[in-house]
Amino acid sequence: MILVVGAKGMLGRDLMTVLPGEHRGVDLEEIDITSPASVRTLLVTLKPRVVVNVAAYTDVDGCEANRDLAFAVNGDGVGHLARVSADIGAKLIQISTDYVFDGGKGSPYREDDPTGPLSVYGRSKLLGEENARLNPDHLIIRTQWLYGLHGKNFVETMLRLATDRTELSVVDDQIGSPTWTVDLANSIRALIDAECRGTYHAANAGFCSWNEFARAIFDESGMAVTVHPMTTTELNRPAPRPLYSTLDCGKLSRDTGFTPQGWREALRSYLSLRS
Repeated sequence: MILVVGAKGMLGRDLMTVLPGEHRGVDLEEIDITSPASVRTLLVTLKPRVVVNVAAYTDVDGCEANRDLAFAVNGDGVGHLARVSADIGAKLIQISTDYVFDGGKGSPYREDDPTGPLSVYGRSKLLGEENARLNPDHLIIRTQWLYGLHGKNFVETMLRLATDRTELSVVDDQIGSPTWTVDLANSIRALIDAECRGTYHAANAGFCSWNEFARAIFDESGMAVTVHPMTTTELNRPAPRPLYSTLDCGKLSRDTGFTPQGWREALRSYLSLRS
């Protein structure tokens, strides 16, 4: 059985629809990953062969103000899952983020590039990666800029703001790959099917700035909205962001034969489903 921890979240709900064979989803009602006892009780009872952890504290700015909670969920919680999954002979799959990098490389990040998180969120997720490796049978999947039908995301924010505005300002100096949770879920399945281990990157192909992404959202939606450029410094958010965090996903394609579609095609598919 494949067990999905965090199954009611944006990624978890899409993942539950694509996983092969017997699988089960659990969320806060059944497991508290910050509690070693809760993790052990559930995993020993269910005895899954694979544990996929998509539970996380993903409020990047909130993590700056709630450091202890960020590290408890994104770091220590993964350690609890790693230890117990190893004890029962299960594989642990941990979802991580581009925020483990500092954004200064200037070209797409490979799996073996040095990490250097800038924020509490990034540091807590990097601790999660380190703790996932406590289980020798682990798979770490880094992704970025997620959006999907089952949670708050940038696409929905832009469409909501555009209901009563004809002009918006969006940062144009952060570069990455917008990633649809359905394509990430299919990447996770491909990695499971190929029995991959270690660290992989998975995101939609191509890259853009948040500003370009916003303009594409309005263009694909047929909305006349002017999107002005602004800098990350002007936005002045509590947590620092990596300015260039595009992920090189070539290893995913080579080892599984699966290549996620381009980010613009994925956006078009997403918008067609929500309309």
